[in-house]
Amino acid sequence: MSTTLEAAPGRRRTQKPPERAEGGALNAPRGTIATVVMAVLALLWLFPLFWAVLNSFRSYAYTQANGYLSIGGWTLDNYRRVWENADLGKYFVNSLIITVPAVVLTLFLSSLVAFVLARFSYRFNLTLLAVFLAANLLPPQALLVPVYRMFREIPLPLFMSETGTLLGSYWGLIAINVAFQMGFCTFVLSNYMKTLPHEIYEQAQIDGASVWRQYWQLTMPLVRPALAALATLQVTWIYNEFFWATVLLGGQGDKFPITSALNNLRGQFFVDYNLLSAGSVLVALPVLIVFFVLQKQFVAGLTLGSTKG
Repeated sequence: MSTTLEAAPGRRRTQKPPERAEGGALNAPRGTIATVVMAVLALLWLFPLFWAVLNSFRSYAYTQANGYLSIGGWTLDNYRRVWENADLGKYFVNSLIITVPAVVLTLFLSSLVAFVLARFSYRFNLTLLAVFLAANLLPPQALLVPVYRMFREIPLPLFMSETGTLLGSYWGLIAINVAFQMGFCTFVLSNYMKTLPHEIYEQAQIDGASVWRQYWQLTMPLVRPALAALATLQVTWIYNEFFWATVLLGGQGDKFPITSALNNLRGQFFVDYNLLSAGSVLVALPVLIVFFVLQKQFVAGLTLGSTKG
């Protein structure tokens, strides 16, 4: 039953009773509950990172004497030692040589395929997309032996590879990363390109624009946010890749990327986890820098099409 309040002489104002959920109970503050749940999940997710950063500033001798759950033994010596002993500068360059060409090639080739899938309709359209997505459905371990044998048999000039084959060279590692990442990028870009208005392409055809010009001068500027979002993800995935680098580079230890080089910090009989934590923090810095530089484009790329009917 509604209650009435005297607002002014001759007027009555009705106040609605609080809404009740089914069963008569008042609606729970769902926003508050969701905020608390997300905060707890965020803390659980960030705790390992926080603990690694904390231990990277502690000495190994102190943690051995007092345990890793203790507080104290602060030092900056771990970062000096890991940079000097692990020769991280050289391995950072190796990661740069592998990551930059792999990301550029992946985005360029996948954008070409996505443009064809989005703009042209033919019988094998979905089949072609399924072929590119198939690489993402197979675990890398299942392809280890055939890929290793194939790379060992493909010849390369000696100025491109010291082994004379794709095995043990940067080219092989770049190729395998491009092959495995193209499917996801093609899927994302083709779905976004399909949301672009067809009228702009019809007008371009009337003006005499070729297919290449429609792709390069019309489509690519419009999908720039999506490319920035994918570039952020691809830099993270390829830069952090460990499995194929360890397998395909084999005995070429001087060509290892930075993630594989962290294995050099492990001793034969014990592991200095404080030193390893310092190395992990240094390895993560380039990815964090790339993310914060492309943060706006990354968020814009994630929300593309969210307001389309």
